[in-house]
Amino acid sequence: MEQVYIDTAKVMKALSDPKRLRIVDMLSQGELCANNIQSSFAVSQPTLSHDMRVLKEAGITSERRDGKNIFYTLNADALDGLLKSLEKVFSTECTFTTEKAENS
Repeated sequence: MEQVYIDTAKVMKALSDPKRLRIVDMLSQGELCANNIQSSFAVSQPTLSHDMRVLKEAGITSERRDGKNIFYTLNADALDGLLKSLEKVFSTECTFTTEKAENS
């Protein structure tokens, strides 16, 4: 269960930034070029690259290159996994035990 906590926290941290959450919302409509995403925000290219790297490392997005352009897509499986993980974490059955309880 510990890995579920780690993986869920990583995805939630990536989504905790309002700009990245908005990018995910934009990508839910389909693939977008980095230039199209950047034009929706008042950010530099390096800032957008950082945000996209965070989303990619969390498994939320994937990218493909076409010449000089980078196109991003949403990884729906990752978001489905997040929902399933949250269901586990917030289930009525507690799966976490404290060290003290384990040693009793």
